[in-house]
Amino acid sequence: MPTRSTTMNTILVDDEELARDELSYLLKEISDVEILAVGHNGLEAVELIEEFEPDVVFLDVQMPGLDGINVILRLREKNVNLPYFVLVTAHENYAVEAFRLEATDYLLKPIDKARLEESVERVRKHMAEKAAQAEALAQVPVKPALQRNKLLVKSGQRNFIVDARDVVYATIEDGLITVVSTNLEGQSNYRTIEELQSNLDPDLFWRVHRSYLVNINRIREVVPWFKSSYQLRMDDKKSTEIPVSRVQTKRLRMLLKL
Repeated sequence: MPTRSTTMNTILVDDEELARDELSYLLKEISDVEILAVGHNGLEAVELIEEFEPDVVFLDVQMPGLDGINVILRLREKNVNLPYFVLVTAHENYAVEAFRLEATDYLLKPIDKARLEESVERVRKHMAEKAAQAEALAQVPVKPALQRNKLLVKSGQRNFIVDARDVVYATIEDGLITVVSTNLEGQSNYRTIEELQSNLDPDLFWRVHRSYLVNINRIREVVPWFKSSYQLRMDDKKSTEIPVSRVQTKRLRMLLKL
């Protein structure tokens, strides 16, 4: 099980101010919980989860517009890497729906401190199991994927062959991957960023954000951003600035000794 020194990155979302304040106060008393952000509605929840990639989200079920259940469904539709969810509500009748969606836990308002600590402990155990599985998989020899030195990039009506070393970054939006090189921008026929990354040199290409893959040799500048985060200014014609996810910020600091 992870030690208490392991930070549990957390987001809480509730449309009621008193409920947000109460849950925030109780969570701050738990030493290994760090609240990254607080949301006020379902739309904010989706945006914050995509931006911060938290370990766990304490999510109110009943909210105007987009409720907690549909927050989870929308994230699944967007193929976002889901955090652990603890659903919070004043109504017991949502419990069945919560567990159908594989929520880690379900809390009733008003929040009981002991019950909240039990919920956090449950998340800790899930995180520990996931970390152990990842460590076990890392020990299994994997046949390396074929690393390609050339990529096909479609620009206009033409198909160009681009040297992988000249690729500055790749990004995905609405299922379409755009590749930007030193002198060309166009679309790739790869279906996902993961598929593209698996065919490139892992020592050269780094997934800094769920939507961006960058060539580390084409990073021109590291730009400090809000809440101790960073953006990367790239070496393309537009000097594109690319966000670094909070998860990858630690690697950035280690890589560049920030």
